[in-house]
Amino acid sequence: MIIARSPLRISLGGGGTDLPSYYQNYGGFLIAAAIDKYVYITLLRTFAEELIIKYSRMERVKSIDEVEHPIIRECLRYVGIDRNALELASMADIPAGTGLGSSGSFTTALLKVLHAHKRNLLHPSDLAEQACHIELDVLKEPIGKQDQYIAAYGGITCFEFHPNGKVSACPLRLREDTMFELEDNLLLFFTGYSRSASHILKEQDVKSKSNDSSMIDNLHFVKELGHKSKEALESGNLAEFAALMDVHWQNKKKRSGGMSNEKINEWYDYAMANGALGGKLIGAGGGGFLMFYAQDRARLRTAMAEKGLTEVRFRFDFEGTKIVALE
Repeated sequence: MIIARSPLRISLGGGGTDLPSYYQNYGGFLIAAAIDKYVYITLLRTFAEELIIKYSRMERVKSIDEVEHPIIRECLRYVGIDRNALELASMADIPAGTGLGSSGSFTTALLKVLHAHKRNLLHPSDLAEQACHIELDVLKEPIGKQDQYIAAYGGITCFEFHPNGKVSACPLRLREDTMFELEDNLLLFFTGYSRSASHILKEQDVKSKSNDSSMIDNLHFVKELGHKSKEALESGNLAEFAALMDVHWQNKKKRSGGMSNEKINEWYDYAMANGALGGKLIGAGGGGFLMFYAQDRARLRTAMAEKGLTEVRFRFDFEGTKIVALE
């Protein structure tokens, strides 16, 4: 048995500039943090010549070509799995479609377990780039690269997305006291809505490819906010970081009519009136998790509970995608 786990993530600045339709022309920058909520992939060798695949449904097939789950099928092909006597199963701490990068985490964990099965060693950058190749190049998903990269690397990391497709990764230089304060004061609340990131991001992708001036200007501004967030965090000015989160969210809502809705806006305004200094919806938009930087954590938790939102508490993950069992 081999078990791999891959962390989910939150975005701390610059989100959206990691799509090829933007960074291939202008370069992208963002800060992401891995958290201790995970996607797990288990692989077992079996005796029957069939593939047993368990996720939200179950498949039993005789060959890779018959696998219906697109990411699993293409990862099996890519790694060169030549035996069908395998059982794969996935589990996750948080449901898919909630804005925490679960698809990228799923793909990196799956590739990690398949490479472990083949006795291959991978650097995090190679793992991330292979996951991006599967999702962006092979499956043509209109998504970015941050989820795969932060899942592979872990930590609180700055990523530069270069026009030639290369990605540079550098840890955010946080003082230890700043990191603990940031970890304590960032709060996540589930909105109850799940959605497809691909569907939400497709509008951004299409507009960027057509050089829509409002979309390009919006993403330029978001990238600038990402750099300002880096400066605020590294200088220990968390109040400034919180204010930049709010500016980011107000700007992000302008990208698409599906980015938010009346209920999300109501919850956000209520949080800002009850202990939050800044916040935003995590991920592509349309649902998932609201994240706030809290001045008064107890007051904010009480306020969100009054609105029926569930908090998910977390810590940062500094290990990235890893093998947790090999027998």
